[in-house]
Amino acid sequence: MRMNLRNSKFRNLFLTMMLIVAIALTVAGCGNKAPVADAKQQSTTEAQSQNNVLGEGKTVIQFVVVDKDGNETTFEIHTDKEIVGDALLEHELISGDESEYGLYVKQVNGITADYNVDQTYWAFYINGEYASTGVDSTPIKEGETYTFKLEK
Repeated sequence: MRMNLRNSKFRNLFLTMMLIVAIALTVAGCGNKAPVADAKQQSTTEAQSQNNVLGEGKTVIQFVVVDKDGNETTFEIHTDKEIVGDALLEHELISGDESEYGLYVKQVNGITADYNVDQTYWAFYINGEYASTGVDSTPIKEGETYTFKLEK
């Protein structure tokens, strides 16, 4: 009988500890955090709040410009173009020089990068990954986010 009493106390203590841990985890998970919207919805909302919705085409893409200080400007672009560069040129968001390798982007959203002066350049990203194609040869895929970051 003494052995059963001891096992019973141990089991009750163990279950009580497990209950306390479960309650602590539940309370910690119920913090005062706002729900996180998916990236596309967040970018669309940001573009609309900044009044950066451009064009009237049937395809919608997100375009983000990141300046030297890390400040982001988001655009929601509606286009019927098939190439990213064509859509951005259509709205005068990019400019540069044509070369045998394609368009060398020197200016994005009015911000100039000059490698010869300060070793800055515009890096092109697709969905957060460094692009393996140039902006003037990248086919538009609806729902993707295209970004130019000023880098050194």
